[in-house]
Amino acid sequence: MGKVKTIKKTAEKKVPLTGMMENVMKQFDKAADRINLHPNIKKILSITNNEILVNFPVKMDNGDVEIFTGYRVQHNGALGPYKGGLRYHPTVDLDAARALAMWMTWKSSLAGLPYGGGKGGIKIDPTKYSQSELERITRRFTFALADNIGPEHDIPAPDVNTNSQTMAWIADTYMSTRPPAQRSANQHVVTGKPDGSGGLEGRDRATGFGVYLTIKFWAEKKGIDLNGKKYIVQGFGNVGYWASHFLEKDGAKLVGVQDAFGSIQNQKGISVEDLFNYSSATKSIVGFANSNAVEADEFFAIDCDICIPAALGNQITKENAPKIKAKLIAEGANGPTNVEGENILLERDITIIPDILCNSGGVIGSYFEWLQNRSGEVWHLEEVMDKLENKLKGSFNKVFDYAVREDIDMRTAAFCIAIERIERAYVQRGIFP
Repeated sequence: MGKVKTIKKTAEKKVPLTGMMENVMKQFDKAADRINLHPNIKKILSITNNEILVNFPVKMDNGDVEIFTGYRVQHNGALGPYKGGLRYHPTVDLDAARALAMWMTWKSSLAGLPYGGGKGGIKIDPTKYSQSELERITRRFTFALADNIGPEHDIPAPDVNTNSQTMAWIADTYMSTRPPAQRSANQHVVTGKPDGSGGLEGRDRATGFGVYLTIKFWAEKKGIDLNGKKYIVQGFGNVGYWASHFLEKDGAKLVGVQDAFGSIQNQKGISVEDLFNYSSATKSIVGFANSNAVEADEFFAIDCDICIPAALGNQITKENAPKIKAKLIAEGANGPTNVEGENILLERDITIIPDILCNSGGVIGSYFEWLQNRSGEVWHLEEVMDKLENKLKGSFNKVFDYAVREDIDMRTAAFCIAIERIERAYVQRGIFP
C-alpha cells in the first residue's frame, strides 16, 4: 500500500489561502455574514474534516517505476456521505482540492441532496500515459485510498480528465478488496460508471444538460427567446459539448470555442456536431473548417449573448472581465470566475449563474445513479432527464426568487440557501459530545 498521510488541522493553525481556496472562502464569508451564521458553525464550515494525501508506486509499460501523488479532501459530512469528483491534472494539489470539496458541500446542499462535499485526484498529465498505465495508476490509487472511500462514506465521480472507464476501474478495484458476500453491495462506491456496470443512463450528459437548463430557466424568467442568441464555450469536453448540443436544439448559435490548444470563432455559427466529430478525431478544436483562430487572451471578448466557462477554475479575472460582451455567464466549470472578476461583471450588470447551481446536474445525476444501485432499480433515459429537469427547476427557482427578494446576486443567494440548510442540521443535532 502507498504511503498515506492524513493532514490534521486545528482551529489555531490557519492554512494560507491562495488561488481557488481564497475565492471560495470570500464567497462563503460574504454569504455567512449576510445570514448571520452562528460563529461556532462558521468555524466548523471554514475548515475541512479530513485531508488525505497518498504517495504510491506504479510500474510503467517499460518496466520503470514512477511515484504518483494523489489527494482526497473531505470538507463536511453533516448532510451525508462526502460526494465529489476525482480529476487527473497537473494542477491538482491540496489548495485546489480543498476549494473544490467546499464547493461540493454547497452544491449538494443547494440541490437538497443527502451528501456532503469531497474532491480529489492525482497530480498527473494523463496524455503522457498509455491506457494500460492509466488503468494501473487508477487501481493503485484506489487501493492506496483504502477505506477513506466507500458507498456510505465517500463516493467519488468523474471530473477533469476522468470518465466512466476510470470509475469502472475504481469500482472493480474497491469491490475486489471487499469480502465476496459484500462485493455487489459496494457497487455504488463511485458514480459515473458505464451503463453496463451499474451506471445511470444519461449520466454522461447530466452536467451539460443542467447548464443548458439553467440558461433556459433564466431566459424564461427574463422573457428572452434563446433562438438566435449567440454563445461561446470555454472547454469542449463533456460539459461544454452537451450544453452546446442542447442550446443548438433551441436555436442558439455557437460562435466561439476555446480548448487547451487554441480558440476559434465564426459569427455565422459553428455546427456543434461537426465540431464534436472533428475534435473527437483530432483531440482538439484547432484547425476546424469554417472558423477563424482567436488569440487566447481575446476569447472572452468575442461578441456574444451568453458565455459558458466549462474548463478550469480562475478563468474570468480582473484582466479579462472588462472585455466580456455577454450579458449572461453560465458557470459550467467549478470556480471559473474569481472574486475580482465577478465584482467587475456585477458592476457591469452581467448576470452570473453560479457554479454550485449551474453545473449541479452532475451531482444530481450521480445521486440518481447511487439510488439505483442501492435499490436495484433501472431508470430509462427519458425518466432520468425528466427527474433531472424537475430537480434543477426547483433549485433554480429557489435561488432566483431569493436573489430578487433580497436584491443580491445569484451566487450569494445560492450560498445563503446552501449554508442555511447545513446550519439547520447542526442546530437540530447539536455538537458531540
